[in-house]
Amino acid sequence: MRFSVFQVSRRGGRETNEDRMGYCFTREAGLFALADGMGGHPEGEVAAQIALQTLAALFQQDARPVLDDPQRFLQETIVIAHHQLLRYAESKGLTDTPRTTVVACILQGNQAWWAHCGDSRLYLVRSGKLIARTRDHSYSELQEALGRVGRGTEAFNRNVLFTCLGSPGKPMVDCQGPLIMEPGDRILLCSDGLWGSVADHEIVRQMADLAISESVPELVEQALRRGGERSDNVTVLSVEWEGEGDPAGDTTQNLGNSGFASTIQGALDADLVAGMDDEEIERSVREINEAIRQSGRGRHRR
Repeated sequence: MRFSVFQVSRRGGRETNEDRMGYCFTREAGLFALADGMGGHPEGEVAAQIALQTLAALFQQDARPVLDDPQRFLQETIVIAHHQLLRYAESKGLTDTPRTTVVACILQGNQAWWAHCGDSRLYLVRSGKLIARTRDHSYSELQEALGRVGRGTEAFNRNVLFTCLGSPGKPMVDCQGPLIMEPGDRILLCSDGLWGSVADHEIVRQMADLAISESVPELVEQALRRGGERSDNVTVLSVEWEGEGDPAGDTTQNLGNSGFASTIQGALDADLVAGMDDEEIERSVREINEAIRQSGRGRHRR
């Protein structure tokens, strides 16, 4: 599997950056994911980190070196991540559960699958055209889908979601794929800090006209400029599909003996652990890993 990847996360006018992103891969499969911790609830950055850690841990467990069923993997692991947040809140005695959106993509063979919950998006661009885009789980996008925009009905705040990870009810997870990939196809995952300030057609144009190493930082800077002092955090991860076969670049050559590599850390990172002592950090990591082992997911394996 051959691909190039570029990612950027910038804090806007917020006190903290609650976005998280990362990817992990074997020689024949890759997981790319992004989560946006939700304000108005406790520890949004923790929620985003737990979501990505859960997906990465289960990908490492199941991708040997490929997944049996990528779509089912995405559906199941995102729901497991939701339950991880509920367990975390209970173990900490929190009165409210940390919450996050998530969008994730699997590349395997010459196909792509993706899933999301909330309003973090995936865009897929081919030959300068938008081939696919996730639909936000927001009331504003729902009204648009129902054709009620512009009819004098009540305007909905685009930030109001009807599902996310960590919510009281079971989260809604939309899955799509498989889609046959072609060399040069570009996938972009982003938080709402990007698409809230930069229109879809502008995102597509930049992705089509520039290399991802140029388009991603330019899009992020554009969003921050337009957002001004009150800009949301902006996080973008983009992948260019280069085709099947043996790795051509450093991306998948540095797998090491395990045949697996990841930019998603198994421990809580520096931003997340601010204000926590070593014992609390170690206990949090143990709780996450133990909950993954006890998820009962083994019942569904082939």
